[in-house]
Amino acid sequence: MLFLLSFAAPPPPSRFDRRVSVCAEAYNPDDEEEDTDPRVIHPKTDEQRCRLQESCKDILLFKSLDQEQLSEVLDAMFEKIVKVDEHVIDQGDDGDNFYVIERGTYNILVTKDDQTRTVGQYDNRGSFGELALMYNTPRAATIVATSEGALWGLDRSTFRRIIVKNNARKRKTFETFIESVPLLKSLEVSERMKIVDVIAERDFKDGERIITQGEKADSFYIIESGEVRILIKSKTKADKDDGNQEVEIARCHKGQYFGELALVTNKPRAASAYAVGNVKCLVMDVLAFERLLGPCMDIMKRNISHYQEQLVKMFGSSMDLADPGQ
Repeated sequence: MLFLLSFAAPPPPSRFDRRVSVCAEAYNPDDEEEDTDPRVIHPKTDEQRCRLQESCKDILLFKSLDQEQLSEVLDAMFEKIVKVDEHVIDQGDDGDNFYVIERGTYNILVTKDDQTRTVGQYDNRGSFGELALMYNTPRAATIVATSEGALWGLDRSTFRRIIVKNNARKRKTFETFIESVPLLKSLEVSERMKIVDVIAERDFKDGERIITQGEKADSFYIIESGEVRILIKSKTKADKDDGNQEVEIARCHKGQYFGELALVTNKPRAASAYAVGNVKCLVMDVLAFERLLGPCMDIMKRNISHYQEQLVKMFGSSMDLADPGQ
């Protein structure tokens, strides 16, 4: 089996302050049949609305919302300007807001055994702060601005009422499928459920290109239904054939995954992937991949040797894997 390749009336002012003692508040998204909290609306200019929509267009947590839900979320979001060295959230605090980055760079800091280290960065894109709101747990990391920047915040109440409730429905839809994916069997049940919370479902039509060889990788894909062709432009065949000709090297089916190698090796996509017929994929962005699939990393790294063997068998060389063709 080949798993290939290249491979989230205006409120009172206190809403902006850090909240305290919220983790004791149990929240069951199935408790309420109808939303009872007043709708939060922060008025925005047309220019602000455009910037907000641009910042949120790739946030996976928003992908499964219907248009009415998304409009309510965008109405509730507020702009926050940050300064260099400002702490947006602090490890151990209770969760108050979810944040989407419009611009700026930010370090992710984790303190353990009195030692603080940088475990990642955000560079002018992405989102953070969702885990404390989803699971009623303290902030797991500190986020510090390393440049001036701008964020869009979503208050805890709106986040839970719309995002968490929607994710509860999504869990029921995808729970059985996620449990059946071989790669994820090494994860604890709670870890698999967190994956459900951060994935989005995407549909592709017959012949549609899902990933492109040579491009920077930002997502990981699990096939929910359908079939995907993996093709590569081989540098080793370029002397004999048209260098732009793509050669099919594998097909992936339901439960299999692709797009992981570029995330594991931090290199450009080493192959392209195309839908065969109608295809549904579950998609996870790179930051969620790193955070949630750490326990699976050894399995994925072992597959790299399999990829090399297959390329050598087909092309006589594995240079396409070491140095993906553009």
